Amino acid sequence: MPELYGRNLDLNLLRVFAVVAENRSVTQAAARLYLTQPAISAALRRLTTAVGAPLFVRQGRGLALTARGERLLASLRPHLQALVDAALEPPTFDPRTSERTLRLGLSDAAELWLLPALLREFGKEAPRMRVIALPVQFRNVAATLTSGSVDAAVSVADELPASIHRQSLFWGGFVCLFDPRHARLKRTITEDDYFAHEHVIVSYNGDLRGIVEDVLQKSRRVRCSVSSFANLGAIIDGSALLATVPALVAQQIRSVRSHLRTAPLPFDLHGAPMELLWPAAVDDDEACRFLRTQIARIAAAVLPRQP
Repeated sequence: MPELYGRNLDLNLLRVFAVVAENRSVTQAAARLYLTQPAISAALRRLTTAVGAPLFVRQGRGLALTARGERLLASLRPHLQALVDAALEPPTFDPRTSERTLRLGLSDAAELWLLPALLREFGKEAPRMRVIALPVQFRNVAATLTSGSVDAAVSVADELPASIHRQSLFWGGFVCLFDPRHARLKRTITEDDYFAHEHVIVSYNGDLRGIVEDVLQKSRRVRCSVSSFANLGAIIDGSALLATVPALVAQQIRSVRSHLRTAPLPFDLHGAPMELLWPAAVDDDEACRFLRTQIARIAAAVLPRQP
């Protein structure tokens, strides 16, 4: 291909040649291609120069192919048809046979409830497809999506560019997670009890501020700050620390550590909706659409969507 470009062979010239050869007429080819006759003649001259031999000769009021033109047309036809088929035929996607690898950005909270269920669904419906999960959070999800690093993401998000599509999956509330063997709490936690205890928090800034500090502007007695929800269960287990976590995260942690408990928070704490996000560029990609359908289905099963 680089050699062809070096010889100044515009591939559009081959399409013009094929239409002229089929009609044996510059006039009819111009009408079919919505071009002027001088434009068709100029294209043929350029192709003749690139090939280095005449492709047509005059025959009566029309044109006839030379031997070089006949060979070119015979070689060209199957390739042109393949290009047309590739451009016009609808895409075929079968999850049962597809071997696509999709890149999915997941917040650490979403990874806990979504990824295991998604892999089980892929095992049943798309056994050859693979997923690469990458960490995202609300501060970097827009950049990750616009750069094309992922095909979709599940996270909370702030403002996003118009090139990113978004679908709300659910609004998730927060609960207090603790080990009742060490954190002595009443059945109903008061605000005084909550702030009297020590806490482990998740901070994406790497500091001692979490969602309670940011939303309520109240400080807790923070003993430990971590960067994700992944190891909160192990930290809480066997300690008197409290953790304020999304209800879905607490549910996943307690599925492994059933002796841990949750309790309602003594104040209103509303988080942002968990959203399914994807670049507009992959909106019509059948494999990506399959992925998004599975994610929405799993989210609906995990927690009903709330207004």
